[in-house]
Amino acid sequence: FNTVNDWARPFRMPDFFFIAGLFLMRRIDRPWRSYLDTKVVHFAYFYVLWMSVWYIVRIPVYIDRMGLDNALLLYPMSFIEPLGSLWFIYMLAVFFVVAKLTRPLPVWLVWLAGAVLHSLQIHTGWRVIDEFSSRFVFFYSGFVFAPYAFSIASFFTRQKVATIVAGLVIWAVIEGWLVFGGHSLLPGVSLALGFAGTGAIITAGILLSKTRLGEPVRYLGEHSLVVFLSYFLFSVAARIIMLKTGLVSDPVVLITLATLAGITGPVIADLITRNTPLFFLYRRPYAFRLGGMRQAAPVRRQGKTTPAAGGN
Repeated sequence: FNTVNDWARPFRMPDFFFIAGLFLMRRIDRPWRSYLDTKVVHFAYFYVLWMSVWYIVRIPVYIDRMGLDNALLLYPMSFIEPLGSLWFIYMLAVFFVVAKLTRPLPVWLVWLAGAVLHSLQIHTGWRVIDEFSSRFVFFYSGFVFAPYAFSIASFFTRQKVATIVAGLVIWAVIEGWLVFGGHSLLPGVSLALGFAGTGAIITAGILLSKTRLGEPVRYLGEHSLVVFLSYFLFSVAARIIMLKTGLVSDPVVLITLATLAGITGPVIADLITRNTPLFFLYRRPYAFRLGGMRQAAPVRRQGKTTPAAGGN
C-alpha cells in the first residue's frame, strides 16, 4: 500500500481540486452574496462541524501526545491551521475566494502564477500556505480548461474499451518510472504528472461508466463530499474494531476493509440521517445559510428527500 500511495501521490489531490474547479465557470460570476454562501460558507460549515467531531474523538490522544494546555489550544488553532484530513475542505473555500478575487485579471497570468508557486515547492510548515502554493494551479486549471476537459472526455466516451485500457496502462507505466526513478518532484515534471494523472482518473471513470460499476461510481461521485467528510471516522473505527477483536490480522486485508468502511460508512450514515434531526451532519441547515438563500435542509418531494449536501 505504501508503494501504491507513493505512485499515486503526484495526482491524488490534484485530480480532486481539478474536478472541483471544472464547474466553477457556471458560478464565478454570481453576486458575491450568493457566491460566498455556496462556495465559502458551505464548506466552512462542514469544516467546522466535522473538525469539531474529529477533535472531540481525538482529544484523549492529543492530551497524551502534547499535554492538556497544547491540546486545548489545538482547537482554536484549527481555524487557522486546518486539522487532519479535513484540510482540503478548508482549502476549497480559500480557492473559491481567490478565484473570485482574481476574476478581473487575465487568466493566463493567474494560471502562470499558480504554476510557478507549484514549481517552487514551498514548505513553510503552515499548511494553508504550502497547500495553496502546491494545489491552486490544479483548481484554477479545472476552471480555465473546463471546455477542453469536457471535449476530451466526450472523445474518450466514443473509444473502444481496449483503447482506453491500453492508454491507461501506458500512463501507469510512465507514472511509475518517473516516481520511482526519483524524477516526479522535478520542476515541470510534478505539474505534468498532476495533469496526466487527473486525465487518467477521468478516463478511468469513463471506462467504469461502460460497466456495471458505472452507477455506483456515479453515485459516489455525486456524494463525494459526504464520503470525504467522515471517511476518517468510519475508517479509523473499522480499523480499531478489527484490531481489538482480532478479526483481521493481515495488514493488506485490514487496510482494504478499513478503506471500504471509510467509503461505504458515510454513504449509509447519510441515508439513515437524511430525514432525521441528525440531517445537519451532511446537509447544511437553513440557519447556516446567508439570508435569502434557498433552503438547504431536506425537502420532501413525492415521498423522497432531495439531496442538499452539495454547493449550488
